[in-house]
Amino acid sequence: MFEAWGRGLYRARRWTLAIAVLFAVAAGVWGTGVFGKLTSGNTFTPPASQSNQESALAASVFGRNEADVVVLYHSATMTVNNPAYRQAVAAALASLPSADVAGVATYWSSGQPSMVSADRHSTYAALQLTGGSDAARQQTYKAIAADFTGNGPAGPASLARAGVTEQVGGTVPSEVAINSEVTANIARAEGISLPVLLILLMLIFGSVAAATLPVAIGGLAILGSFTVLRLLTLVTTVSIYSVNITTILGLGLGIDYGLFIVTRYREELRRQPTVQQAVARTVATAGRTVVVSGVTVALALTSLMLFPEVFLRSMGYGGVATVAVDVIAAVTVLPALLAVLGHRVNALRVRKSVGRAPATDRGAWYRVAQSVMRRPLAYVAVIVIGLLALGTPFLRISWGGTDASVLPASSTVRQVSDKLTSEFPANSTAPVETLVSNVASQPALAAYIHRIDSVPGVTGTEVTGQRGSTARLDVGYRPQTDSPAARQIVTDIRNIPPPPGGTVLVGGPTAELVDELSSLGSVLPWMALLTCVATFVLLFLAFGSVVLPVKAIVMNVLSLSATFGVIVWVFQWGHLSHLLQFTPTGTIDPTMPILLLAIAFGLSMDYEVFLLSRIRELYDQTGDNAKAVAGGLQRTGGVITSLAFLLIIVVGLFSASGVTFIKLFGVGTIVALIVDAAVVRVLLVPATMRLLGRVNWWAPRPLRRLYARYGITETDAPAPVRVLPDDRAMSGPL
Repeated sequence: MFEAWGRGLYRARRWTLAIAVLFAVAAGVWGTGVFGKLTSGNTFTPPASQSNQESALAASVFGRNEADVVVLYHSATMTVNNPAYRQAVAAALASLPSADVAGVATYWSSGQPSMVSADRHSTYAALQLTGGSDAARQQTYKAIAADFTGNGPAGPASLARAGVTEQVGGTVPSEVAINSEVTANIARAEGISLPVLLILLMLIFGSVAAATLPVAIGGLAILGSFTVLRLLTLVTTVSIYSVNITTILGLGLGIDYGLFIVTRYREELRRQPTVQQAVARTVATAGRTVVVSGVTVALALTSLMLFPEVFLRSMGYGGVATVAVDVIAAVTVLPALLAVLGHRVNALRVRKSVGRAPATDRGAWYRVAQSVMRRPLAYVAVIVIGLLALGTPFLRISWGGTDASVLPASSTVRQVSDKLTSEFPANSTAPVETLVSNVASQPALAAYIHRIDSVPGVTGTEVTGQRGSTARLDVGYRPQTDSPAARQIVTDIRNIPPPPGGTVLVGGPTAELVDELSSLGSVLPWMALLTCVATFVLLFLAFGSVVLPVKAIVMNVLSLSATFGVIVWVFQWGHLSHLLQFTPTGTIDPTMPILLLAIAFGLSMDYEVFLLSRIRELYDQTGDNAKAVAGGLQRTGGVITSLAFLLIIVVGLFSASGVTFIKLFGVGTIVALIVDAAVVRVLLVPATMRLLGRVNWWAPRPLRRLYARYGITETDAPAPVRVLPDDRAMSGPL
């Protein structure tokens, strides 16, 4: 099937390229408009969670109660009791456009002592903006942002003359700042990485013509995935963070697949009598491997769609769209380009030797494999113990949410958040909000409030709204918002029986984290099951063995455990924080390990398929397991390490992001790539395959028949099956 596809592409090469150019132009014009259609609102909390229900019901009964913007005021010479302080703040707030600001609350208007710092020199105003959605409120904030930075009555210059300073933060400014950082990250990553990657590919291939092909596929994949994401925004909510995974995977996998196919094509040019046969054979071998690899990666990313959180679902959308476009481009556009270029793929050489096809009985990677297979048990023991040791910090992980602390310390929004935490009463802007409906009487409500006040850690409960039989309560507490102690307070409040005949919903930032952790924990086993089963089935159909898929899954778990351990050591415990320029919060966002799990698992399988495809090809030719492993590593070791290095270049630019959780994602991906490419594929795979010997290719008799009929092979002929004398049948040459 794949070989016939390659011949067909050769005949239709010009039509294929014409269609690809039209698609690229359309995607560049329309698809790049996706940035204005994505959301950065609350995409981390399950839509059907109790905290979301509480927020929706409270808004319908009392109106919106959230502080969209927090304006922090400070005077070194005056306290909030000074009339001049109050007049300066009042004048600044009064100058804000009434069409944009729906409501303002200050210490002087509300009388809430929690809105004044301990030294009484600082206070804040809570602003509600007009707009019916997160996106609309962000636009409103952008419209009035100049009022806080300019020379008008609300600006810092006027306030400074009165001896008052002003800083702006809060939820909406945080979202705008993160959006701006994300967009800047992508522009910077693409602007720097593409030239660097092109130079490295020229050094790898020794040819400008060959080097440009993988970059072209990566660029086409990015444009295509932007187009798919914009289509998705027409029918569902998509998080702005999905464009990060789109850019990383689009460029990374595009170069992966492009490098793999171009390398094989150059080998086939030396073997086949015509360009058409070289293209056909390349698609039949490397093209087949790319399809198997792409489907494996896509299935791993599809598991993210099981989660109800918009953030993870959006990452699944973006990831699968990117992989799909990458694979389609790699097995259609790239072969058509190769067919047009022919032998000119080696044109514009930058060094004398373009390189010869590696032999199976010599070469550095062959010698590495031979060395490993002489002492396989020692290698396995040392590597497994080392990976488990690296993973031990993950046992002490502490979960936390996403807020302004993910921004750089230089960000004004981040500074406001830090000051609210350090200078004002604990959690003054993040109470546990409890909505009590169908309250029979005031004594019943008072009794319920008394039970809340008796919960350990609660500092007091205040009725902030009452309409009919519905009351809204703000519960103060001592622990930090994201701490386990604060989450226990939410759980204890939810366990309190409601007033007779009443119902209770508990919300607020801490409750959102509780609901998020509960949702992730309940879906995670299903994600793992889907990923493992899909991987097992696909690898079995590709290689006809039940041992290889199980071994691949186990090794990926070891690799991921090491990656997660390093992430905790760096981002939770704060090691290397000065070098990486972030402020550790002592917690990890729970969505990050799940996202890393899907992506790192998919990329690991990407390299596993590349390696096993060549090993399987040689095993079918020779029937010698040891020679097949050494020869397979010789043919793919350099490619795999080059792929990992090039992807590290792409991801490394995202590690320089000012948003902490994007930096965490970048560093985690780099660690996973290094562990996988430099340790697992190069050392652990040869060692374990040597220990298992011919058992590597074992499958039960019913599954052998299934593979013979439905296996994903390089030819249309049925897969061969060998029956050993002791009735242990294995896929292999007859």
